Formats: sequence, C-alpha cells, structure tokens
Amino acid sequence: MILHTLSNQSIQIFINHIKTGSNVLGINVSDEQADLMNRHARELLVWNKKINLTAIKEPLPIAEKHFIDSIAAACFLGNETSLIDLGSGGGFPGIPIKIMRPSLNVVLIDASRKKINFLKHVIRMLDLKNIEAIHARVEDLHEKKAHQNKYDAIISRAFTDLSNFIDLGFPLLNQKGAIYAMKGKHALQEITSPVLEKFDITTNHYQLPFEKSDRYMIKLKER
Repeated sequence: MILHTLSNQSIQIFINHIKTGSNVLGINVSDEQADLMNRHARELLVWNKKINLTAIKEPLPIAEKHFIDSIAAACFLGNETSLIDLGSGGGFPGIPIKIMRPSLNVVLIDASRKKINFLKHVIRMLDLKNIEAIHARVEDLHEKKAHQNKYDAIISRAFTDLSNFIDLGFPLLNQKGAIYAMKGKHALQEITSPVLEKFDITTNHYQLPFEKSDRYMIKLKER
C-alpha cells in the first residue's frame, strides 16, 4: 500500500501506529501532531519516486523507523531553545522534533540540494514556524559567523561515526550546549577514550516499539 493513495481508514491506521508506538515509549502524541507527521510521510513517499529520500517504502515501517524514532529523540532533549540537525535527509529527526517541540528553533542541514528542496516544501506545507532548511556541507558552516558557537543542541541520526560527528558539530555548539547522537545497537563501541576524556556522557537506551530493535541516544557535554 502507498500512503498518498490510501483510504481515510488506512491513513488512520498509520496515525494510530504512530500514537500507539509512541505511547509504548511513554510519549503522548496528539491527533494534530500525528496528522502533521502523516502529511510529512505522504510527501516523503511521493518525492521518493524522484529522489532518494528513504530506502523504507512501506507506511508502517516509515511510521516506526523514521517518525517514532524521531519522537523518542525529542523526549531526551533538555530545555534547549535552538537545535541544528546535521544530514537531515528526509527531515529526520528534525521535523518530527519540531512538531513535538513547537517552541524550538530548528535548522536542517543537508548537502543535497534536492533534499533541501523537499524539506522546504514540507516546512511550507505544514506551515511550521521558526524552522529552516539550508543547503550546505557542515564543514562550510564552520566559517560562517551566523552558525559559529550558536546552537544549544546539535543532533544527527546515523549521519557519521561519533568522533567525526563531534568534530563536525562542535564548532557550531555554544558553551552550554549539548551534542545528541542517535545510534543503533553498536553505539557504545563508538565511545572512545578521547571522547570520554573530553565530554560528560549520558547514554539512554530504548527499543522501537514494534520491531524491538535497539536504539541509543548519546548526549555529550564538554567537561
């Protein structure tokens, strides 16, 4: 089944999947929030026919592996007011986080102009405020004063290995900010001695609610 051609009943199944799965993780998703994610997912599948946004093409796995995973990430954030999502791709985790945390100022970064065009389209379609999508290599932002030491939180999901993510993200982080790395089952293997020496680390484990695959949120704050 293809989400953008589903009946109202099937769309409701998708929405219920997001809400039920999030409830398993102890997170409440409102009907309005779930509807915004449904609309994002429908556009994802339409655009995915033209550009490579996701290898996952079935609605319910998309609900779990993209949206519920991103919803889980939102609950690990602190009281940050600004967040930059490096390598956002199809908008994950940045757009679901924005939906769950509307007051958060969010910037989505990707090196693919086609993906950024998609993200801008979704932002407009969902009428999201205080969120922008920027076409750039992360390294290039290091030289731009508008991004240097600016953000309270930097996040990525399977963008690169942890040490490289730190090197890429740290110049964008303000003095009190935190780095959030979303990782799979091998997450702990990426926490090397140099990382331990430089950062205070908090590791949170959770499982995706239906397929029970392991996920980790690694939070790093400079000592």
